[in-house]
Amino acid sequence: MGEKRALLILNMQNDFVFEGGAMTVPGAEALVPRIGALASEFRERQEPVIYLCDTHDEDDPEFQHARPHALRETIGAEVIEDLDPQPGDYIIEKTTWSGFFGTTLEEVLRDEAVDDLVLTGVCTNRCVHYTAADAAMRGYGIEVPEETTAARDPGAGKYALKQIREILRPRRS
Repeated sequence: MGEKRALLILNMQNDFVFEGGAMTVPGAEALVPRIGALASEFRERQEPVIYLCDTHDEDDPEFQHARPHALRETIGAEVIEDLDPQPGDYIIEKTTWSGFFGTTLEEVLRDEAVDDLVLTGVCTNRCVHYTAADAAMRGYGIEVPEETTAARDPGAGKYALKQIREILRPRRS
């Protein structure tokens, strides 16, 4: 890993984390203490903590192949209370799997002079994987701690982590 890192927390929102949410991810609730501890470490080192939050309008094209979730201005779209963003953290709304596509993420990373990203959250095989791929293609070092991510389909999640390790080849320190 390089000199300055940022922590990306993907989709740790009510609709994904808690039972009864529109897109509940099994195991997501168990990630909360691990992600919370990482966020505290990053804040102590004055490294950016960035929340990438799925946010959709009711007519979002994504709903042609996924049930409606994280609807704008609903409780389901809110970051879970146990991981509340703190002053100085960034919250970036996204409408697709990649945290880079159509967002201000790259601008924030550039302004913060970030070299490497630590990705956490859900879903491993969608938002985490595609954000990691876009990051790697932009030259960022990437790390995805397995114990800080979960997928609705655990097999697909493990495959995505393998792809990240073997194909995207995160930078080594």
